[in-house]
Amino acid sequence: MKKINWGIIGLGKMATIFAEDLIQVEASQLYAVASRNQIKADLFASNYNAKKAYSSYEKLINDPNVDVVYIATPNHAHFELTQMCLQAQKNVLCEKPMCLNLAQTQTLVKEAKLQNRFLMEAIWTRFMPTTKKLLNLLKEKRIGKLISLEADFGFQAKFDPENRLFNPELGGGALLDIGIYPVFLSLLCLGKPHKIKALARKSSTGVDSFCSMLFDYSTNEKALLQSTFEYESPTEAKIFGTKGSIKLYSRFHQSQVIEIFDQHRTSIEVLNLPYQGNGYIHEINEVNSCIEQGKTQSELLPLEFSVNLAEILEQVKKEIGLSYKHG
Repeated sequence: MKKINWGIIGLGKMATIFAEDLIQVEASQLYAVASRNQIKADLFASNYNAKKAYSSYEKLINDPNVDVVYIATPNHAHFELTQMCLQAQKNVLCEKPMCLNLAQTQTLVKEAKLQNRFLMEAIWTRFMPTTKKLLNLLKEKRIGKLISLEADFGFQAKFDPENRLFNPELGGGALLDIGIYPVFLSLLCLGKPHKIKALARKSSTGVDSFCSMLFDYSTNEKALLQSTFEYESPTEAKIFGTKGSIKLYSRFHQSQVIEIFDQHRTSIEVLNLPYQGNGYIHEINEVNSCIEQGKTQSELLPLEFSVNLAEILEQVKKEIGLSYKHG
């Protein structure tokens, strides 16, 4: 079986973690990497046995031997680079958030369909064993009818206006960096909200360092979500139903433990669901499988889901007065 040749653009922390998992997947080969710095590209290629190391993103994109590109740059560059890849007939796995706004996301979805190429937002959580088990439990109505969902994600980050977390030029802010995970979970479990309320606290650079969201649904469920760079929060998720509740332990987006409670908060069952490698192997396997089958999107994480996610984030941004130069 021919191995799928991967390229990685942007060689920071995310790329390193991803590459560690990619080289463990038998169907994959890390073929090329690209950085704006040749020395950095050479070192990365050496560490992970990539055949090509480019000092230009464009050179990697135009390499005919690259089958799929993983884009791991800061948020502000996702749209342009993904569009370039698609127009060069490359399949793309783009790190979340795929874009800084809804219009950009819709443009990329149209481009992927026009070019007949695979495109997926890299929400690795969707492919975790815990996520798949959670959806099965909800489908089986183990906790009855859903009532509400609570999820938070927070860590204390040292303020640095140049750091990607706080720099508006790079698409910084708690909402897009980590708030996307609670929002993702609410969309996955409850669908699109009918009404959104949000409050934020801004850093001196203008991006949110704290964001609290309340989602209301047409069928009366509620979701209480939070993200912050200001302190270490539990980073757990709880889903409540008429017959009990389900808890995803910290950090919920990469949890390996699910606990089920009855309506009296008595523990019924604890499920241990370990993930492979750093957790990205499941996502990589999904992309490889889709490409091998000639699919242009994942059935588990379709492009419509990413559009809906972008629409929700857009509404939250509007609520808290958050905007970006690049989108």
